[in-house]
Amino acid sequence: MFSLLILGMTMGAGQVNAQSVNPGAANPGAANPGAANSGAVNAPPELLQILTQIDAAANQGDLSAVMGFYSRAFINSDGLTYATLQEALKRLWEGYPRLTYVTQVNSWQRDGNAMIAETTTTIATKPPAPPSSQSLVRLPDRLQRQPARPDTNRVFNLTATITSRQRFENQKIVQQEILTEQSQLTSGEQPPTLTVNLPTQVRMGQTYSFDAVVMEPLGNRLLLGAALEEPIQASGYLNATPIELELLSAGGLFKVGRAPIMSDNRWISAIVVRDDGITTVTRRLRVGTMRSLSNPSR
Repeated sequence: MFSLLILGMTMGAGQVNAQSVNPGAANPGAANPGAANSGAVNAPPELLQILTQIDAAANQGDLSAVMGFYSRAFINSDGLTYATLQEALKRLWEGYPRLTYVTQVNSWQRDGNAMIAETTTTIATKPPAPPSSQSLVRLPDRLQRQPARPDTNRVFNLTATITSRQRFENQKIVQQEILTEQSQLTSGEQPPTLTVNLPTQVRMGQTYSFDAVVMEPLGNRLLLGAALEEPIQASGYLNATPIELELLSAGGLFKVGRAPIMSDNRWISAIVVRDDGITTVTRRLRVGTMRSLSNPSR
């Protein structure tokens, strides 16, 4: 049995790239890595300064400094509060002490004295040190194997991309809505390469397909795996979700799900285990009416 890591972490911080040319209008073009502090874009300097300061704190793993940029009254669309966000970040960084963050500003607008910014954050594990000095990362509780003897020194590499909308008041983040999210966790010499097929949003009660296809030829090797659908809520950031692995008869997971009959966000995940590695992927699925899906709350 595995406990599956579900990642949906925060607004991320990291190197800040400003993409917006017109306030409130997203620029789909690629970001210039050096643009954050240049005069080439119209994102307000105070916004870029806040993000840059969060960058430095997050990349140093300075939890206290990062939380200093969140209001004590902070809330987000997944039910996280200031306290639960702080605990979730603490656990994430304990399990993954080598994370880097790169944030792009997609769009922004003013709302009275407040600012609303949509950002995309990429999170990745830093390259390991040379083998002679590499320190092994403890496997987080959500991925420890049970009841077999856990390999708690297994090294995992995490990558994630999260798009979210934040409201800033008095230079602090007071509200956040997660718009899209995807993450991948790999371990082993040659972890399976997965191609994932999943819509980003569906209507209430609609059926949908979820495929996680292993790209390498199967040959005579065995695959174990499982798929999981979970409602997104604050407790999901902190509590383990055990799942049972099954022997896969084909080269991946091929599932059909049905969305709930109410507006909701779901974590849809797949884990595939092979003799040379493990790959876990998670996507966020938005469920709602056609109107709510085309016009996310602001």
